[in-house]
Amino acid sequence: MAKKYPSIHFLAIEMQSMALAYALRKVQEENIENLLFVNVDAHFLFEKISQYKFQTIFLNEEDVTEKIRSKEVTELVSQVSSIVEVRLNMVKLQRKLAEGKDVIMEGRDITTYVFPNANVKIYLDADVEERAKRRYKENLEKGINMTYEEVLEHIKWRDNNDKNKELGALRIAEDAIVIDTTKLSIEEVKQKVEEIIKKAKGEVKC
Repeated sequence: MAKKYPSIHFLAIEMQSMALAYALRKVQEENIENLLFVNVDAHFLFEKISQYKFQTIFLNEEDVTEKIRSKEVTELVSQVSSIVEVRLNMVKLQRKLAEGKDVIMEGRDITTYVFPNANVKIYLDADVEERAKRRYKENLEKGINMTYEEVLEHIKWRDNNDKNKELGALRIAEDAIVIDTTKLSIEEVKQKVEEIIKKAKGEVKC
């Protein structure tokens, strides 16, 4: 979603890709000590986002943009990002990427833990069935072999796991603006978000 806002000239960063890169390493390397030294390269990540308007993820200098979307990896992402040391590494990189810039950053704990003092906090929500339909459609387009039922159960499991994390649990920030996207198109959501951001920047009069 973050990459859909070129009109407001912010750097867009989807943090799930970083978590997926760590999950991919978990698939490749069972030794937890090695997992903690995964290098999701901030320099290349920034270069690709800013120049080409989408994220290319490098894991130890290998382009893993496609690999991180596999079924095996996505099923592990919540488990891996729950490891405290891994989460701390991710937060450090997230803050580094945003340093001195205007950014739109996606993530389940961005407004409550990573950037609790963000100027604009938006919580996008939708019924779990609708979210499963959207993800199932995305998976089909990317050639990921998961049934709708598998996607639905995985989302339910991940929601529960993320809400009970030791660090960076999923919750709504007290000052966040909640948008229920269940019956909205992507374009309608985009318009609402842009209006909120432009209002915060003083470009829209109340």
